[in-house]
Amino acid sequence: MSGIYIHIPFCKQACHYCDFHFSTSLKKKDELINALISEIEIRKSEFKNTTVETIYFGGGTPSLLTSEELNRIIDSVYKNYKVSESPEITLEANPDDLSNNRILELSKSPVNRLSIGIQSFHEKDLKLMNRAHNKQEAKQSLEEAVKHFKNISLDLIYGIPGTTNQEWQENIDIALGFGVNHISSYALTVEPKTALASFIEKGVIDNVDDALAQEQFHILIDTLEANNFVHYELSNFGKEGFFSRNNSAYWQRKAYLGIGPSAHSFNGKQRGWNVRNNTKYIKAIQNNELPIETETLTKTDQYNEYVMTGLRTVWGVSIEKIRVSFGIVFENYMMQQAQKHIDEHLLYIEDKKLKVTKKGKFLSDGIASDLFMLN
Repeated sequence: MSGIYIHIPFCKQACHYCDFHFSTSLKKKDELINALISEIEIRKSEFKNTTVETIYFGGGTPSLLTSEELNRIIDSVYKNYKVSESPEITLEANPDDLSNNRILELSKSPVNRLSIGIQSFHEKDLKLMNRAHNKQEAKQSLEEAVKHFKNISLDLIYGIPGTTNQEWQENIDIALGFGVNHISSYALTVEPKTALASFIEKGVIDNVDDALAQEQFHILIDTLEANNFVHYELSNFGKEGFFSRNNSAYWQRKAYLGIGPSAHSFNGKQRGWNVRNNTKYIKAIQNNELPIETETLTKTDQYNEYVMTGLRTVWGVSIEKIRVSFGIVFENYMMQQAQKHIDEHLLYIEDKKLKVTKKGKFLSDGIASDLFMLN
């Protein structure tokens, strides 16, 4: 199985917390779309012996593209790659782009999964984050989307300064009221050089409270698990049959191509990333060049990545795979480093797999780093 990620680097406005690559100017949109289609064609040899199972439009705000533009890009994938009979084709979308007519249009397109960036149903949260939509648009988009799409995910953010546990519980309950089968939820993170970081530094906005974020994370787990959601990855919850196939492939370290400026690719042993600049990206592709940097992962790099991704998931880290793929030295080191976390009930072993306990989930990235092998 393999997947194709397509980065659409345009947004109506900049969210205060975001450090992804995007532009609020759409002047180069036509050139960019042509470049995406060209890159898809140029790189087809990389997937000549594999089947594409997932196509994922991320960003940025992919829902700024018209259905015709999306279909052109999807058609180019089908033209140049072997695509499975029932691929998962996801479009990240913002509520303000999802009018009733647009949702109906999308339902008739190859897109069969929507990932809707709700983030919060509270107006004050949306204003703090500088989201382009309001709470009414959030609700209206979901009301209409569930009529036409069975496979819908929505995003929620916890740990927002000033958001109480009760307000956070209301967010989750409202989301569940729409009957969606997948929820992705992330702690608000203060990234360097973002507007949020600047506002916190100046005292305009309170800093993120990690203890409160941890409380809200556990409220999220308890509520969703009580409603038959599986916490299959640190930030992702899905009902059976509705796990994100695209994201699951990332966490299980399967190959994927990243198309577009700033997009990342992975083939099992190498990682690559495209230039983080729309103009430079377009110019390179027009010259039939790939504006990509690559690195070959050492055995240690591969071990560290497997530990990091494995501990984030319900599948855990296979001790046998560590021994077979990396050797007894890596296995012994991992188990030695893991023991203190096992003693503290943050890790446990089940079916010869190392997994994170409920208590340890919020700390899983830090726990993983303790298991890393240094070069």
